Parts: sequence; C-alpha cells; structure tokens
Amino acid sequence: MSILIPKLLKLELFMDGICSFPILSCIFFGIFLTRKGHLFYREKMRQMCEANKQSLIVNYNGLAAEQSVIAYFLPEAPKEMLSIFDEAAKEVVLSLFPNYDRIATQIHVRISDLPLLEEIRSLRQLHLNQLIRTSGVVTSHTGVLPQLNLVKFDCTKCGNTIGPLVQTQSKEVKPTSCPECQSYGPFEVNMEQTVYQNYQRITVQESPGKVAAGRLPRQKDAILLGDLVDICKPGDEVELTGIYTNSFDGSLNTVNGFPVFSTVIEANYIVVKEDKEAVDNLTDEDIKEILALSKDENIGERVMNSIAPSIYGHSNIKRAIGLSLFSGVPKNPGKKHKVRGDINVLLCGDPGTAKSQFLKYVTKVAHRPVFTTGQGASAVGLTAYVQKHPVTREWTLEAGALVLADNGICLIDEFDKMNDADRTSIHEAMEQQTISISKAGIVAQLQARCAIIAAANPIGGRYDPSLTFSENVDLTEPILSRFDVLCVVRDTVDPVIDEQMARFVTGSHVRHHPANMMNPDSEALPEIGDTIKQDLLKKYIMYARTKVKPKLHYVDQDKIAALYSELRRESMATGSIPITVRHIESMIRLAEAHAKVHLREYVREDDINIAIRIMLESFIDTQKFSVMKNMKQTFSKYLSFKKDNNELLLFILKQLAKDQLVYSRSRFGSDIQNVEISVEELEDKARQINIHNLQPFYESELFISNRFVHDKKNKAILLTL
Repeated sequence: MSILIPKLLKLELFMDGICSFPILSCIFFGIFLTRKGHLFYREKMRQMCEANKQSLIVNYNGLAAEQSVIAYFLPEAPKEMLSIFDEAAKEVVLSLFPNYDRIATQIHVRISDLPLLEEIRSLRQLHLNQLIRTSGVVTSHTGVLPQLNLVKFDCTKCGNTIGPLVQTQSKEVKPTSCPECQSYGPFEVNMEQTVYQNYQRITVQESPGKVAAGRLPRQKDAILLGDLVDICKPGDEVELTGIYTNSFDGSLNTVNGFPVFSTVIEANYIVVKEDKEAVDNLTDEDIKEILALSKDENIGERVMNSIAPSIYGHSNIKRAIGLSLFSGVPKNPGKKHKVRGDINVLLCGDPGTAKSQFLKYVTKVAHRPVFTTGQGASAVGLTAYVQKHPVTREWTLEAGALVLADNGICLIDEFDKMNDADRTSIHEAMEQQTISISKAGIVAQLQARCAIIAAANPIGGRYDPSLTFSENVDLTEPILSRFDVLCVVRDTVDPVIDEQMARFVTGSHVRHHPANMMNPDSEALPEIGDTIKQDLLKKYIMYARTKVKPKLHYVDQDKIAALYSELRRESMATGSIPITVRHIESMIRLAEAHAKVHLREYVREDDINIAIRIMLESFIDTQKFSVMKNMKQTFSKYLSFKKDNNELLLFILKQLAKDQLVYSRSRFGSDIQNVEISVEELEDKARQINIHNLQPFYESELFISNRFVHDKKNKAILLTL
C-alpha cells in the first residue's frame, strides 16, 4: 500500500476533499453497493472465486449510475484508478475468502461497456494515457512469455537481497546501491524470489468492412497480461478496452528523427465478438419487424428481388447469392467429421454482365466480408503466413484473407487469373474450412469458416456454348466440385430484353443522380416484384443466420437418391462437370438455407424441391447447347417446381414477342414502335403446360411492369418498345 499513497493523495486533491478515495472504492466493491435490490458485485465476486478466476468484470454504466465521481475519474486517470480498484477488490475478496491468495495472488478489475467506441484510425495524442475502447481483427500474436512483475536483486559483494521492486512497462527498474554494504553493484536478479506474470503481444487491425475505399487498414499493437493471454487468436474480431500509452522506440527515432514515440494499448478487457452478439444488438422493434416479415407468403421472392436491386435480371445469380448469404447448418457428428454449412458460388460468363458488381454488393450486406482479386492475391495472402516479430524476434503467425473472413464471406474476383499453386492452397479452406500451417517450426490449424463467392471469365473472354463448362474455364475438377452452385452468365442478343435493360439502366442513372435523390421518379426505375429495404435485409440475414437452425425432418430420400443416380448418368454421358457426393450435401445445404429465408425450424418438402431445381439449373447451364434442350425435357418435372405460372407465361410471351419483332423488322424495317401478339397463340402455348386461365396473368403486376397491354376488343397483346 505504500506505493499507492502518493496516487491516493493526488486523487484526493483532485476531488477537492469530497471523500477519501479508498473509502469510495471500498463502498463500490463492498457491502453498500447494490443494484436492483441485492448485493450485485459481491455476488459476482463469489461466482468469480467459485470458478478460481482472478478477473472481476465491472460494467461502466452501472458504475456511473452508482458512483458518478469514480466513473468520471476512471477514463482520465486509468492507471491510478485501476490499481486502487485492484487493491480494493483484493481486500473484499480476502474478507470473503481469507485463503484465496493461495489461488490468485492478484485480483484484476476489468471495465466493460465503456460508452465511446473509438476507431483505430481515430486514435490521437488526445487519447494518450486514457482508457479507450476500440475494435478490430486480430492479425497476429506472439507466444506467451514470462515478464518481470516484482523483482528482487542479490548484491554480489555482500549477498544481501534487495527488493521487491515493481517493474513497469515503460522502463527497466534497477537498484542504485546496496543498503547493507553501500556498494553500487553489480547486482543479479534473484530468480527464485522474483515474481513473473504472463505477457503476450497481439496486433489488432481495422475490420475489412470498416475501411474506407482507397485506404489501407491501420493496425495497433496491444499488450495482454495475466489471465488475458491466449483469449483470442488470429482471425478473431475483438472489442478491446485498455490504456492507450506511448513508449520510447529507438528505431522510430532513427527513421523519423528525435523524439518520436511508438504507441501501444495495455489491454484491460477483451471480448471476442461473435454473430450472436451482433444479433443481441438488434432492438425489440427490429426483431418484431423481422418476425412480421417472415410471415409474408412471398418472403422468399421478396428477399431474392432485394438482392442487388440496381442490377437488372440475373434471377438465378441473385437466388444463389441470397442462399449463400443465409447459409446452411454446419454439422459435426461425434466431434470427428465436420460438414460445412457455408455455400460456395462461382459466377462465370461474358464480360459486362455485372459479375464484379454482385461481389461488391455482397460486401455491403454480408457480415465480415473480405474482398480480394485473383491477380492481387497469393497463396499466403489468402491463407496465412509466418514472419519474425520485430520486437521479440520470434516467428509469429499472420492471418490471411480467408482467416480474416471467419464466420463471414470471402469474395474473390478474377478467380481465373490466380496461379494454379495459389488456387490449390484454398482447397482445404473450401471444404474442411480450416487452414493448416507447418512453417518455421510452427504447426497450427486456423479456422476459415467462410463462404466463398468467386467470379471468373471464360478462356478467350467470351463463353462458348458449343463447349462444356470445364472446356470454357481454366479450372481443375477438384476446385469445381467444391462449388455448390455454378452460375453461367451469357450475354445473348434479345431485342426485347435488351431494350428493357437499356431503359432500366438509364432510369437508374436518372433516379440516382444527386439532383433527383430528393424527388425520385417512380417510373424511372422499374422493379419486378416487391423488395425489402437494404438495412432491414441486412438485419434479417443476420437474425436468420444466427437464430434459425432448421432440422431435416421427413426428407424424401428416394427422390434425392433417384435424382443423384440420374445426374451421375447424364454427367458421364455428356462429359461435363463431374457429379460427386458433394452435390448431395450441396442440395441439403441449399434446402436448409431456403428454410432459413422463411425462418422455419424444419426443412419442408418444398425446400428440398427448390434446392433440386437450383442444382439442376446450375448443372444444365454448364452443358453444351446441343444437349441442353434434351436435358431440360428430361428433368422438366423438377425444373418447373415452384415457378409461378405468371413467370412461365411471361417467359412464353417474351419469346413470342421476340419472334414477332424479328419478323416485323425483317419485313417493315427497323422503325417499329409496337409489337402485337395474338391472344390465341399465347393460349395455345399455355394449354401445353396445363395453364387454362390467363386472366390473373393479364392483371398481374409482372405483366404490367414489362409494358404489356391486353386488348380485349381485338384479342391481342400489345408491347410498347
């Protein structure tokens, strides 16, 4: 206590004699502190001692409500305050359990929920020697080292033991002279009586999603002492509370000139953030709105329409990305064989079909997204690498993109531009979702539980429909089989769709011009179907991913087995992408993700049928053009499931309009303003697919939004170009 007396006097002067500070701290931790009518922190101390721990977590908001003076001084003078808190906590613990010092020699008070959360980028000189709270991703950490805490020295001349001396973080403590023989040394450290503490240094980097465009992520070192060591690992997203201090660094002075100091955070409290905590931040109003939204019958279509609403068409890609955002359910039977729940998607097709725009959109909606490109990514940059720490000179592990995206999504653009050696490094991460490292004497396994959405261009730039998928893309079979959904994007010439797309793009530019943002034109941006606001969609996805774990219940195994056998036969006959057992797991993952969209606890039959349809569409799109039509007829009973009659009729109507437009332009020239389609012709086509009543289709929003008009008098359908 003799060391704390100057600090106590200093704080008492600050407080203008309000009260003795040790008394205030004892009031806070002792008998008189109550919350909600009971001795709150005394009970927490009892629970801490039952678990043989040495850290007591104190909520700052509760402290401010009970003792506002203490809460005022805590962020301004954290070193003095926390040392007094530790002493007071130890006294109270020893009064409850007199022999607890045999288990823990020190009791540490950890401050949680500090009100202001600072970004690493915003830390300045103003924050020096203050208690701060920041967040980021752990990129590297050293091993656990012993650090001197209370040092005792032996005088080599007379053998007298000097000490104990308290070792600080800033400079080394040494005795000046021996009090016994008055000699000035030399002195040796008494190894037996010196007290050590655990020491670990970590590097915290800004979260990838919070870094502004065009800026490099900043990082800051943090020192973990005592029981805080090994509380986090590379790739974890953490929230860190600690004292922002500076220390002398000779290397900085050599480069930048004297005097320059390096800054470090002395950690007081660390929380490893999980998805559950992100969901806990949702308000009751948010959860109420999410549950009300899930009861909508068309919630599946609304969610898929809300994926990248500024991109026209590409419903198959939007559905695949939407299900990947929701993900399946990971399984680990018997803690021996882990089956991933994340859904990997590969987009491949012609240039100018918005592949990169889809990836950029996902970075705005997904939780913990990491974006990288094939040309700018290497094997170690994607997985992990080993380097020497500049301070300790020992080998440390640095996390790569897949580890930083743990429990998130990793987006890789220009996937075909990667080297084969770099691409094979992510094989383990895509299926086992771990990254094994065996370099420089470090043998470790890092978690990479993330979905991968990649975009690639075909060989030669454009996709050739006369070739199979594997002939179009320079990717090996092992990596293709690890993608659950393959989306082929073809830039086909269709006068009707091309004109609608041109109107959509120009309308989007008009509506999103800064001058028109305050007065949006409802007709400038035509939208198919109802959409959800992006903020609500992000919360909906986060809630579904965390709270909903649908179970497989009464699944039609015979249907899946028959489909798998049929797909294997077709795959061998056509020589396209190989169908493996992974595709069965992919179907189950897609079904679970579709059940999550509806916030269902069980996977229903229609979820399985939708998953089969998506899998078949993915498989058929990768075939040659010559066999695609026959394959669509073979699997027609699966492909037509859950497709709205209006969508089927719209597809037929667009085909008729396209044929009529080509005929009219070849006969009357290119100056055609309207296309007229006979109602009888459409009804004949509809009867072939067992649709007899077309009146709901004529009145639907889908029919009107595509600028079709039903002329009952002349029994015709008009399309205005």
